[in-house]
Amino acid sequence: MDLTQGTPQEKNIRAKKMMLWFGIISLIMSFAGWTSAFVVSSSRPDWLKDFQLPNAFIISTIVIIISSVTFFMAKNALKKNNKSLTTLWLVITLVLGVVFIFNQFQGFQEIINLGYNFTGPTSNVTMSYIYLIAVVHILHVVVGLICLLVVIYNHLKGKYSATDKLGFDLASTFWHFIDILWVYLFLFLYFVG
Repeated sequence: MDLTQGTPQEKNIRAKKMMLWFGIISLIMSFAGWTSAFVVSSSRPDWLKDFQLPNAFIISTIVIIISSVTFFMAKNALKKNNKSLTTLWLVITLVLGVVFIFNQFQGFQEIINLGYNFTGPTSNVTMSYIYLIAVVHILHVVVGLICLLVVIYNHLKGKYSATDKLGFDLASTFWHFIDILWVYLFLFLYFVG
């Protein structure tokens, strides 16, 4: 299909979706670079060989997967024009996103309690990579939460319907991306780390 075809509204929708995908691809490339550097650095003599990820990271992984399901349920409720159920699922997704971040910080505290700090004399390169990867992902979850707040606000104002839900779809795509990204990062850190 020629991207110049269609109504101005259709072109606008395609342009916004394409911009989101360009952003997602650039994020994939960034995290691929960091995980590649993690693998290369793991041959260093000061690398921690038997480090176990904190249990809080496992819990946060379960929480973010559930949040993707609840966002999917919100989208299904919107398709059926069920405003109250859509609102409920969106709020649950928002709460789960906050719980995810809370558990990430609990995981950092578990790492510190084990005697590994992220800076200073008790830090090491392994912890620096884990910290970098997790914190940058948390920042993207915060962006996802901001998008979710905008979606909730617009939804309550009646902006979305079963046939007009561009902002909802964009936020949903980004949220599912950060979910899949964390599952990849967790599995990577669990099995490669």
